[in-house]
Order: sequence, then C-alpha cells, then structure tokens
Amino acid sequence: MILSHLKGLYTHPKQEWHTIEQNHETAHNSLTHILLIALIPAICSYIANTQIGWNPGAGDLLYLTPASALYMSAGMYFGLIAGVFALAYLVYWMAKTFDASPSYTQAFELASYTATPLFMVGFSALYPELWFMMLVGLAGVSYSVYLLYTGVPILMKIPEEKGFIYASSVVTAGLVLLVALMTGSVILWSNGFGPAIQ
Repeated sequence: MILSHLKGLYTHPKQEWHTIEQNHETAHNSLTHILLIALIPAICSYIANTQIGWNPGAGDLLYLTPASALYMSAGMYFGLIAGVFALAYLVYWMAKTFDASPSYTQAFELASYTATPLFMVGFSALYPELWFMMLVGLAGVSYSVYLLYTGVPILMKIPEEKGFIYASSVVTAGLVLLVALMTGSVILWSNGFGPAIQ
C-alpha cells in the first residue's frame, strides 16, 4: 500500500524495516511512494515563492513570478526523484563489496524510504525563515541518516558492522550527489535559467 510504512518508520523504525524486509513491495509501489512524497517540497516551495515570500534578512519580502516558481518547483521535483534513483543505483552497485545481493527494487525501496524525511522537510518552506528551515532541515537529514544506518543491515541481510560501513559509504555517495545537484543548479542559473523576481 502506498505510504503504508510511513508511520512505522517514524514511531518504530527497526521493527518497520523488518516488516519491509519480510514483505518487499513491487517497484511500482516504491515509485508511487517517492512520486507522491517528492510533491511535498515542490508544492510547498511553489506556494512559498509565489504567495508567502522569502525574507533575505533585510528589506522587503521576495516573490518569484508564478512561471519562474513553477519551473523551479518542477526542476526540484524531477531532480529529487532522479537523486533517489541515483542513490538506489549506488546502493545496488556497492552491495557486492559488502557481500550483499539485493535486487534493484530492494535498493530503490531503501533509498526511497530513507529519503522520505528529507522530502518531508519541504513543509518548512511554508514558514520561510532561514533559521527555522535550517533547524527542520538538520532534523530531516539526521533522521534520514538514522533510517539508513538502521535499514541497511536489515534490508541487505548483512551484519551490523558491515552495515555501518556500507551505510557510511552510501551517505558519502549521497553527499556527492547533493553537491552534483547543487552544481547543476548553479550552472543552470548562470546560463539564464535563474528565478525571475516580481
């Protein structure tokens, strides 16, 4: 069922990972989950950019034009989904190094559920204050990393010691992906695809 494990991952993550491992979902279910969850930051940032405005720290609030906000939200949406696919591929690719043999669907399942808290951080855009978004973002990143460290040994069926090193490798790869996405954004912005302020 779509979003069926969401509550369990927040209330009792280890038990929920065991449930996920015992009842692996289809690739379609994991894809539907990530397609829905990735809407949260895209929609919330669109609303914040066009209706609420951003406070840069001094001066008036900044608003984007609806067209510009739509392009940026769509780019964010597809970028987040591509990031989850890339992370799942890295989890799948690194598995042999750690004596694990997951299917790509299992790797995608792990990536999509560990990315969920990061995507839920998108709700913080509805209160676009930098300090608030930083606190919520830090909490989301921390919980995503926690889910990754608890989920890898269970889903990959490896000892916790190997799972720790495996998860650390995935976190490092995730940081590289994040830097790549940010670099891509900077390149696009510098080539005329930046936001248009009202």
